[in-house]
Amino acid sequence: MRHIISILIENEAGALSRVAGLFSARGYNIETLTVAPTEDSSLSRMTIVTNGSDDVIEQITKQLNKLVDVVKVVDLSEAPHVERELMLVKVRAAGKDREEMKRMADIFRGRIIDVTETTYVIELTGTSSKLDSFIEALDKALILETVRTGVSGIGRGDRILKI
Repeated sequence: MRHIISILIENEAGALSRVAGLFSARGYNIETLTVAPTEDSSLSRMTIVTNGSDDVIEQITKQLNKLVDVVKVVDLSEAPHVERELMLVKVRAAGKDREEMKRMADIFRGRIIDVTETTYVIELTGTSSKLDSFIEALDKALILETVRTGVSGIGRGDRILKI
């Protein structure tokens, strides 16, 4: 099962390495990883997407809580949450393909953020499945380059990850 683990961590050199090392040392896979400072410059928020049974995720959570730099760990998947991912896709957009790429961007509520004579760069945000669907809907020969940020997530309502 897919889990989104959100970690509040001290913003210090080596903290990211220790968390990633914990996963690799135990053979756990990290599908996506995003890290950025929070409103408190001494803390960063790390969001990790991984797959595993509830027992595996419980073990990961316990191990993360043992790390000195980790302040708090929450599995966002356990309760209602909002998740988003950003993707930039550079596509061929020449001749008849130009209008088709614009139409596809509109259908998926994407924005064309860069235009040249032969290419578009399309910005798309949403759930990972929405971004996957966009890629599947395009002709593979028209995709020149794809960049994805990985999932960012936040709990809904009163569910807050703060110290």
